Amino acid sequence: MKQYYGNFGGQFVPDSVKIALNEVELAFLKFKQDKDFNQELKQLLKTYVGRPTPLYYASNLSKFYGHEIYLKREDLTHTGAHKINNALAQALMAKKMNKTKIIAETGAGQHGVATATAAALLGLECEIFMGAIDVKRQALNVYKMELLGAKVHAIESGSKTLSDAVDGALDFWVKNMKNVFYVVGSAVGPYPYPQIVTHFQSIIGKECKAQLKKINKNVDYIIAAAGGGSNAAGIFYEFLKDEKIKLIGVEAAGLGQDTPYHAATLTKGKTGIIHGMKTKVLQNEKGEISHTFSISAGLDYPGIGPLHAHLQETKRASYHAVSDDECINALKLLCKHEGIIPAIESSHALAFLEKLCPTLTKKSVIVVNLSGRGDKDMQSIYEYKKGEIYG
Repeated sequence: MKQYYGNFGGQFVPDSVKIALNEVELAFLKFKQDKDFNQELKQLLKTYVGRPTPLYYASNLSKFYGHEIYLKREDLTHTGAHKINNALAQALMAKKMNKTKIIAETGAGQHGVATATAAALLGLECEIFMGAIDVKRQALNVYKMELLGAKVHAIESGSKTLSDAVDGALDFWVKNMKNVFYVVGSAVGPYPYPQIVTHFQSIIGKECKAQLKKINKNVDYIIAAAGGGSNAAGIFYEFLKDEKIKLIGVEAAGLGQDTPYHAATLTKGKTGIIHGMKTKVLQNEKGEISHTFSISAGLDYPGIGPLHAHLQETKRASYHAVSDDECINALKLLCKHEGIIPAIESSHALAFLEKLCPTLTKKSVIVVNLSGRGDKDMQSIYEYKKGEIYG
């Protein structure tokens, strides 16, 4: 298994961390080929998570935009987002490695909830690291994690968001490697984590391809939100070899790309090192990692998974940014036309329909990965309406 996607990826960590990463890599290489492991995971994904998730034809949205629009309904999984696919798989690995505790970072809280859920199911201790700002704006998910038996650490350093949660989790892992497994939630971090997360999330794309075939549809565009990049990697990966299909990742422009208040890494970042990987990173003029700002806690990250940096560099996928206003408008549009309340993260992908559809010269088939539901975001949406999100 290669450490790099083209020029991006690798292991930029101390030797002490490489020991733990090597253990994780060996376990992953073993279990991804293990018949019993895969059968157990498949059964859990079916009976516990609720897979396969539907590929839903959004007839009203299609009429509104004049194109055939399908939603891959990851919002219908147990815990309400795609994060459970990977969290459950890694937790199952941890248990088979005889680890007693799992830890995770989380931004929007969905990965934290998914990890706490998997820990409860599998009888593992669980600790979650979350930026203090995200603890406040995702209070409902924090309560869910605690109800599931997890201990939540509010990180007060730095920007107090997802990037700082990753730092907190990594620091804890380095000090407690023997009995602890770090369940990384996005396709980021040092090798082998980007490959592990992409592998376990690729079930989204596998299902989507089979579902499109069943209804005899050839997809033209696939759109997904991109923060760290797990849901986008999950749906893109199965379609990478078919270059007729255009892959589009959508980042968070926050208050706008021309302001400091955004998280549009691939549209504004430069190559650098963050959290043990070489990728595109938002940096200031001194090369220091910039703080990010977005209404979306799950996209509020100054880096991007190395797979996405590679796909952008090779032009296999394109990446664009939408603002908070555009995101909220798209969220309300889906509510009004389809009776579905999407997560703020997913609403960034939905918002790109407004930019894409008017440019298309022929009727197209478009799949949007609806990565999560919006229950967790009600307070943020309400406060945004009042203009209070940025304090």
